[in-house]
This record gives sequence, C-alpha cells and structure tokens, in this order.
Amino acid sequence: MLSRAPATVVIAAVTALVGVLLLLGDMVGYAAVYAGFIPARLGNTLPLLADADLMPVWLTPFTAALVHASFLHLGFNLVMLGYTGAAAERAIGARGIVVLYLLSAIGAALGQYLFEPVSAVPMIGASGAASGIIGAYSMLYSRGGRARPIGPLSRDAVQMLWLIVAWSAINLLVGFVTAGTSMPIAGAAHVGGFIVGVVLARPLVRWHWRSA
Repeated sequence: MLSRAPATVVIAAVTALVGVLLLLGDMVGYAAVYAGFIPARLGNTLPLLADADLMPVWLTPFTAALVHASFLHLGFNLVMLGYTGAAAERAIGARGIVVLYLLSAIGAALGQYLFEPVSAVPMIGASGAASGIIGAYSMLYSRGGRARPIGPLSRDAVQMLWLIVAWSAINLLVGFVTAGTSMPIAGAAHVGGFIVGVVLARPLVRWHWRSA
C-alpha cells in the first residue's frame, strides 16, 4: 500500500528521522522551545519570547510536527499517518497529500492558538497535521451514504458536520482529561487539523483528477 503513496512515505520518513535524532540526542526539550508552536508568540503576548533566538513563528506550525516527546508519541503518529495517508493519497494524489499536510499543520496551530492564545507551552508532534489526513480519510471513506440532507444542508455538508462534531467532542475531552499531566494532549490542535482535512477532502479529489 505504501509503495503507491510516495508522498506519505517521504513525510513519514522525514518525521521519523528527525524525531529519532532528537530523542536519541536528548534534544527534545530544546527543540520544543526553539521549534515548537507557542501560541503566545503568535499574539506577541510575551515580549521575552518575541526577543528570544527562536525559529520564526510562521515556520513553527511545520517544525513543531517534527518534534516528539517520546518514541511512543512518535510511533503512534507515524502509524496513523501511514495508514490513513496511504489511503487518502490514492484519492487525492501526492501533491494533494503534501498540500493537505501543510495546511493541516497550519490549521492545528490556529486551533491551538484560538483555544489558548496566551499559552507559553510549546505544541509539538505531528498529530495535528496528521489529524487533517485522518479528516480527509474519514470524509472520503466513511459511509457518507447514511447521511441525509437536513433543510438547506446537503448530504455532504451533514456528513462533514457530524464528523467534525464527533472528532471535536472526543479530542477536546481527551485534552481536558490530560491537561496538567506529564503528557498533555493538544485536543484543540487535533480539531483544527481535522477540520482542514474534512473541508478540503473533496476539493482535493477534484483537483487531483482534473489535472491527472
């Protein structure tokens, strides 16, 4: 399956390589601050962070996806990315996967910023960007035929809303439960990335096959 998903393989390989190097080199703590997405930097609510020698804030939604807190964190994200990414890439193509992954990383950072705009805690991990791939996979391969139009909302719109509501409820709950623990989950980031994937799934399919 992965042999037919070159873009997914490259994204996963780069993520794995950087993640393993940082973990083995015991550099995760430094990388999280330097390259992680810190909401307070975007709103410039902490001047000390603005003056620090850190990765430009506009790049951190992408660099944050390369930093993982543990091998378990890295492995889980790679499994989810590999499984759903390979399937989604068959539908939207290699270019579509790359575009979707990058835009989902931005969506994840935006979701986390909107939820905690003054937080100085770095957001790290590929799960936000991977959530976009999961969102596209869910939209493309779930049983959308069971959805029914509601008023002015089309079947696709209803399916989209149900997926977003279900994913948001689960991930925000997980984020709430893990808040304050040694491994907090950025639930809002997962929601932000997922929404991007759900919304862009069908447009990316049309883009891919129109240019094929």
